[in-house]
Formats: sequence, C-alpha cells, structure tokens
Amino acid sequence: MKLKTIKIGDFGEIITGNTPPKDRLEFYGKEYKFIKPTDMDVERKFTPVTEEYYSQEGYKKYEKSVIPPLSTCVVTIGSIGKKMTLSDDYCFVNQAVNAIVPNQAKYHPHFVYYALRNNLHRVKAADTGASSGRENVSKSNFSGLTIEVPESLQTQQKIAAILSAYDDLIENNLRRIRLLEAAAQHLYREWFVEFRFPGWEEVKVLAGLPEGWVMGSVGQLCKVKSGYAFKSKDWRESGNPVIKITNIGNNTVDTLNCDFVEDEIAKVAEKFELYKGEMVIAMTGATIGKVGLIPKIEKPIFLNQRVGVFKPLAKSKVFTSFLFAFFTLDDAQRKVINLAQGAAQPNISTSQIESIEVIIGSEIVLDEFCRMTNPFLEQIQILNYSNQKLKEARDILLPRLMDQTIEI
Repeated sequence: MKLKTIKIGDFGEIITGNTPPKDRLEFYGKEYKFIKPTDMDVERKFTPVTEEYYSQEGYKKYEKSVIPPLSTCVVTIGSIGKKMTLSDDYCFVNQAVNAIVPNQAKYHPHFVYYALRNNLHRVKAADTGASSGRENVSKSNFSGLTIEVPESLQTQQKIAAILSAYDDLIENNLRRIRLLEAAAQHLYREWFVEFRFPGWEEVKVLAGLPEGWVMGSVGQLCKVKSGYAFKSKDWRESGNPVIKITNIGNNTVDTLNCDFVEDEIAKVAEKFELYKGEMVIAMTGATIGKVGLIPKIEKPIFLNQRVGVFKPLAKSKVFTSFLFAFFTLDDAQRKVINLAQGAAQPNISTSQIESIEVIIGSEIVLDEFCRMTNPFLEQIQILNYSNQKLKEARDILLPRLMDQTIEI
C-alpha cells in the first residue's frame, strides 16, 4: 500500500460554521440539523439528533455554509481532539466546527472520517489559543495539517469498509438502546402522567392523585452524592478511570475516554467507586441534567466532582429504573435547567436535585414498574458493554490499518 503525504485541505473544501442570531427566530426550525459540539457523541460516527435545527429561511440565508452528506465535521474550538462527526444529511455546523467536504473522485468520504479520527491528537496539537483562553485551531492551521493516506481509492474503500463494520454494529446497538429507553419512558408516561397503571379503574383519585400516591421529591427515593475532588496533578494517561462531566452524554456514560489516577489516589477516593447499574448525572455545564447508567466494567472506576450518583436510602428499595425513566424525559430536564444557577456556567447541587418534584406512586405500583422496566435497563447495560468492546477493537485496528501494520 503506497502512502502519500497531503494536507487536510487537500481532501476537499473546508467550511467553517456559524450561528444565526438568536433573535432571528425565522432562521430556526425543524428542517436541517444544526450540529454543535454538545450534540456530538465522542464515540459515535453520526449525530442522529441535534438540539436545534435550521428552517428553510435559515437555509436560504446561510446556503454557502450548508454541509452536504458524508462530510467530516471536526471540532476546532473547545473540545479539540475529542469530538467529530460524519454528516448523514444536508446540515449546518456552528463556528466551533470545521467541516471537510471531500472530493469523492480522489477520497472515499468514510475514509476521510477515519483518517481525521486517527489524527485528532494532531489537531489538538495545532491549538493556537484565543483571547478567551479556549482551545482554538484556526481554519488555516487546520487545513494545513499534513497526514499520510493511501494513494489508491480502492485501498481507502477497503479500510473504510472494515472500520465501518464496527461502527454499523455500534449504531445498531444504539438504536436498540433508544428503543429500550423509549419503552421505559412510554410506560412511565402511561402510569405516572396519564395514571393508567394496572388496576387504575378501581383506585380513587384524591386531590388530583390516585389514592396512596403523593407529590414528592427525588430525595424521598434516593440520595444524590457528588464525586471526589481529584486534583489536576492527579491525572495520568493510564491507571484507574474516572468519570467526569465530559464522559456523560445523552443517556450514556463513556467509560473508554477517561482520565486516570494511580492506585494510591484511587485508594484515597475508594468511597467514590462506581458500580454496574448505578445512575450518574452531570451537575455542571452544557450537559447539565444528562444522566447515564454505568455499564459492566472490568476495573475499578471512580466518580469526579460535579457529577452525582443516585444512591438508595438506607434499608430502602432501589428505584433506578423509575428515576432513569423520569430523568430522561424533557419535563425533568427542564426542572434541572430551571434550578441551575451561575451566570458563566449553569450548575446544580445535590440537594437541589433531591428537591426536584416527582409523583411517587404507591409502593405496589413502584415495585411493579421496576419489575417490568429493570430488564430494559439490564439489556441497555449489556448493549453498552458490547459497544465498549466494539469501540476498543475498532480503535486498535484504526492506526494499524492507517500505518500499514496490517496489510489489506
């Protein structure tokens, strides 16, 4: 396999995104994805859903910035060296993202994605800094980065096909996870919003709630405990993984891209070890209120400060599936946002999370709900663990395919 050295800009056209003024509501709608770094999943190839969308008016206004399908979008301000995605339709990106629209006559679009993924560490190294102090790689510096790629388009296609097979399986598992989440959410709405739980016809309604039910709070079901305050000097390239805010996505916990601490530090923080099936929540920043379940893990893993874990009350039952269904609904997310404080960065305390109002059914109804939905959560954990293994295998293959360690 013959390699050649090119600049990233040689792949095709580089487009830097922008953000329409928030007061121009006509530019926002539901037609075209508006991909921002916060929408991207570190380990996911595509971004199926975004927080905001452009309208047809927005498309017309920013037509020169439209990103076509199969363009590689790389974060170059903020989360540099971590986040990127491949567009699956016509879309737009914000100013923190540079998109590569590949010349498909010379470069296979999926190969471009993997070539950039293999060189994300070099993108981070090109950080030019900014007056705000945020990491920033300029468009010219990004375009000028050099990488080695196979000359043969056929070879590019083969590499892309091998790696895409892993990502396709990951996507399939993620779709199954979303269906399981939706099933739990549907049952929650049916029972605790519509009050159509088993035997509802025979239960009296008093003050708007079924008899035996109360308008309670999260704190009546569990305690929320924040993580250990690890110091910046504690972080290592390997060792014991630590879950930070950046590891929590949209109902997921990324246990692969962690920072690590040595055994000595882990021993000090042993009370903050996490276990399979526990639910954690982001308490600060752009992903505040997002929750995820800890999947099966093969080594001790610990919780960092500003991330909370839901712990059952002493001698009480575990209602994780009930709380998971509740916190993944938009209504609960709005409650978290409304409680969040801090002008520069939203944040919420453990006591504020515990104070969030939630309708608590009778013990019989709660037990039955958890009995029915616990298998959903167990399957989610199995699928997340499977994805971890697929990602590990893919990430081992990626550099070896690119540098010809493995010939194809």
